[in-house]
Amino acid sequence: MRVSSPAYEEGGRFPTEHTCDGADTTPPWVVHDVPADAVTLAAVFDDPDAPAGTWVHWLAWNLPPDRSAWPAGTDGRGLGVVGANGGGRSDYGGPCPPGGTHRYVLTVYALDVELDLPEGSDRAAFDAAREGHVLAQGRLTATYAR
Repeated sequence: MRVSSPAYEEGGRFPTEHTCDGADTTPPWVVHDVPADAVTLAAVFDDPDAPAGTWVHWLAWNLPPDRSAWPAGTDGRGLGVVGANGGGRSDYGGPCPPGGTHRYVLTVYALDVELDLPEGSDRAAFDAAREGHVLAQGRLTATYAR
């Protein structure tokens, strides 16, 4: 499985429009080669370079596996369930690094089950629920500095 975006390339610069310095909306993304037996998709957008440890900017699950393209601003609401970001809010919070260049990683998982987690669940609960249910995964990484 592979993830791409019409807004940025693998290893490229994350677009300002989708950060705290811009409109702070989710970027568009596309999932390629989703396994035919996938029941649902899940996505995590995080910053492994955050000073206090990996910071979750967006977390969503139970997304439809037959939808391959996600337009900008689509945060999963109405299509799936949105979890808590690093700030404890159930929404997208774009990159806003305090200093230096940070990596931002979008990981999309194809799962063999729907996750039984309520909206607002955190990354730890999400990781535990998806354990043993990942059929495939794809990543897209970019960098951003203010």
